[in-house]
Amino acid sequence: MENALTGKVSQKGQVVIPASIRKALDLKRGSEVSFKLENGAITIKKLPTALDWANLVKQIPVENVDIDENGHYDPKKSPDFHDWMVNG
Repeated sequence: MENALTGKVSQKGQVVIPASIRKALDLKRGSEVSFKLENGAITIKKLPTALDWANLVKQIPVENVDIDENGHYDPKKSPDFHDWMVNG
């Protein structure tokens, strides 16, 4: 969307989000958005849904890490954990 879209504020202070923007952000009835006012401009962002978070969590690697009594682990058996320990 290159061009700015315009709308009008209703008597109740409501503004209709243009259909092309609703479609691009997959906004549906009941979708939650946040508003931020900065330097005379309003930014509207779609807030993530529970399903968005669930899909994000599915992407996190799961790895069993065996840690011995001295707090050591085998980096070859737990490469993702080792990467996280070394690189953060």
